[in-house]
Amino acid sequence: MRRLRLIAVLPLLCAAAPKPAAPHPELVQIAAEVQEARLKATITHLVAFGTRHTLSDRASPTRGIGAAERWTAAEFGEISKACDGCLEVQVPKETFTGRRVPNPTEIGAILAIQKGTTDPDRVVVISGHIDSRVTDVMNTTADAPGANDDGSGTAAVIEAARVLSKHRFAATIVYAVLEGEEQGLYGGKVLANYAKAHGWKVEANLNNDIVGNTRGASGVVDDTHVRVFSEGTKSVETPEQANQRRYNGGEVDSPSRNLARFIDGLAATYVKGLDAVMVYRTDRYGRGGDQTEMLAAGFPAVRITEASENYDRQHQDLRTENGRAYGDVLSGVDFPYLAKVTRMNVVSLAALAKAPAPPEGVKIEGAVSPDTKVSWAATPGAARYRIHWRGTTAPQWEHAKDSAGPTETLKGVVIDDWFFGVSAISADGYESPVVFPGPAGSFISAK
Repeated sequence: MRRLRLIAVLPLLCAAAPKPAAPHPELVQIAAEVQEARLKATITHLVAFGTRHTLSDRASPTRGIGAAERWTAAEFGEISKACDGCLEVQVPKETFTGRRVPNPTEIGAILAIQKGTTDPDRVVVISGHIDSRVTDVMNTTADAPGANDDGSGTAAVIEAARVLSKHRFAATIVYAVLEGEEQGLYGGKVLANYAKAHGWKVEANLNNDIVGNTRGASGVVDDTHVRVFSEGTKSVETPEQANQRRYNGGEVDSPSRNLARFIDGLAATYVKGLDAVMVYRTDRYGRGGDQTEMLAAGFPAVRITEASENYDRQHQDLRTENGRAYGDVLSGVDFPYLAKVTRMNVVSLAALAKAPAPPEGVKIEGAVSPDTKVSWAATPGAARYRIHWRGTTAPQWEHAKDSAGPTETLKGVVIDDWFFGVSAISADGYESPVVFPGPAGSFISAK
């Protein structure tokens, strides 16, 4: 009977198979503007600070976290000058004490804020952490170059600001360089708290942490893949919402997971030689990053990390033992690869900021019916909408149908057999991430 039912709806499904969208010329241009040489220059400068340990010297003009913080803020300032003051540079700080911060210490987030033209309260964020460490996480004085962890992520953030500040977007883009990650994700807390205090409607946080190496610990070289980690269910899900999700589905359709799908599609279209690999996990096993603090605040976020990590180059004292070199040095960064990862980031940020907001109030109806009704609230800036559906075990959206909205009935598509979602599309063809129905998929930020 199931086979007969699928045969019956096959013509509809074939007709509804999504067609690849033509590349947007501006996104093609934005990807091309990323410069490998600038990424290298940024990391070279960061390494020259000797150590960027969160608890290192804050007064020296040349060494330590203080010098690195001031230099980064100045870099954002220079980029802002080049775009007639389009970036607002802020360095919010909070005082923390913890297991890895034994004495009260001010820890900051270096932010460059590019206000949106028509939807400035909606915010997309790119982040990386500037602090570094060696084997002993409490060693504040030893040289800790941090070229890849996370000089690579910091360089991607600064280069994104340089490239995207030349363009204008509906939504606000925030370029965030965070301190205190290695001591307890404190910069992520500062960023999340600042976002909440300023009423930001954070649609996405792309956290770049360790994105420049291609030679893994096993010796395998992989310069064609990058991992995008995303949580499956919301960190802020209530018990009632969890019960609803367990019954009706949504375990693999959090806003962060659909953000990862969005990034994956853009990488395939705009970044030659790079495949974004979705990993169904918040972070690497037993490890963490600043995006978890954004998730804890209710904001959609992903972690972007190279495909092949080299653990000899992470959290290590600079040394050579038995002919084996240890330490996070400049020679461990593959700059052509880092440029590709940065292109994926800038294209994703631009596409998010140019598209309408993801639809709100997405609902499905159709129990004991051969058809499925999908409805949603009208989205400002949307010229049309796209309804997506896929088999419940399929990793990507398989079928789509455009609609004027705010309701659409899918004839012959039985609600029991598919997962559904809705995206919003602007008049010039920029599409938002897909939103899964109900609280499990909603992009609305925590209040």
